[in-house]
Amino acid sequence: MIEATGLTKRYGSTLAVNNLSFSVAAGTVTGFLGPNGAGKSTTMRMILGLDNPTAGQVRIGGKLYHDLKEPLRTVGALLDAKWVHPNRSARAHLQWMARSNRIPAARVDEVLDIVGLTSVAGKRAGGFSLGMSQRLGIAAALLGDPEVLLFDEPVNGLDPEGILWIRKFMHRLAEEGRTVFVSSHLLSEMALTASDLVVIGKGELIAQSSTEEFVARAAENTVKVRSPQLPALRDQLVAASAQVTDSGEALIVSGVDSAKIGEIAAAAGIVLHELSPQTGSLEQAFMQITGDAVEYHTGLDAEAQQTAAALR
Repeated sequence: MIEATGLTKRYGSTLAVNNLSFSVAAGTVTGFLGPNGAGKSTTMRMILGLDNPTAGQVRIGGKLYHDLKEPLRTVGALLDAKWVHPNRSARAHLQWMARSNRIPAARVDEVLDIVGLTSVAGKRAGGFSLGMSQRLGIAAALLGDPEVLLFDEPVNGLDPEGILWIRKFMHRLAEEGRTVFVSSHLLSEMALTASDLVVIGKGELIAQSSTEEFVARAAENTVKVRSPQLPALRDQLVAASAQVTDSGEALIVSGVDSAKIGEIAAAAGIVLHELSPQTGSLEQAFMQITGDAVEYHTGLDAEAQQTAAALR
C-alpha cells in the first residue's frame, strides 16, 4: 500500500505539489492521471525518495522509502526507460541491480524471460528501441519480486501487442495482491487497465475514486433512439420534459431513462428501431473535470472541449 499525507514540494518559487494526500490499495491497478505539469512525476519521485518533500510524507507498506533496508524487494519502479548505461548489456544492467539488493542472480534471467528479452539479453542496452527499453525497465522493476510497483508511462514505444501484454500483466500483478500504481496519458488505455484513479491538477488532488465513479461523476448519461417516426417521438419526449437532440438519424435523449422512453413510445404507438443507453468515456470525464487545472493551453483546447461537450 502507498499512503501520501500532506505531500508538498517547492522548487524555489514554484509549487509543484501542494498538500497532496491519497492512498493506493493493494490488489488493484490504480491509475495516476493529470494534465502536463500537474506534478505526477514529482510525486512519483518523492514516493521513491528521489526528491525530498518540502512538507508531508509518503509511506510504502507503512515505511518511508529511505527506511527500506533492501528497497528493490519492497518496491519496483519504471520512471525513465532510458535510465541505463548504454554500453551495458540488458543482463549486466540487471545483474548489478540484483547484487545491490542481494537478489539471487537466477532472478535476472527469470525477469528477462517474463518481459520477452531473453534473446537480446547480451546486447547493448544503448541500441534498444524505446519499446525494448520499456521492457527492460519493467524487468528491473520486477527484479526484487516486490509487493509495490510504480510505472510512469509504461506503454510508451510499445506496439499494440506490447500494450495488450502490459495491460494483462498489470492485471495479473494486481490479482496476486500487489499494489500497482501507473501513470499514463493514454486515457483510452487507462480506462481498460485501471479500476481506481488518483487524479491531480496543478499539484493538488482533484479526485480519488473508482474509474467507473469518475466517469459517472462527469458524464451525463444519455439514450440513443432510432425510429421511422422520429418527429412524432421527439414531440412526445419533449412533452415528457426530456432533453432531446436530433442528429438526423437518431435522437439523443437525456433526462429520462431507456425504460421510460420505451413506455412513452409504446403509449403513442411509435415503432422503435434502437434504444441504447450511452455512457461517457474516461477521456470526456478527464477533459471536463481537469479543464481548469491545465497549465498550458493551445489554440486547439477550446475546440477539443467543445467536441467533448457535444459528445456528452
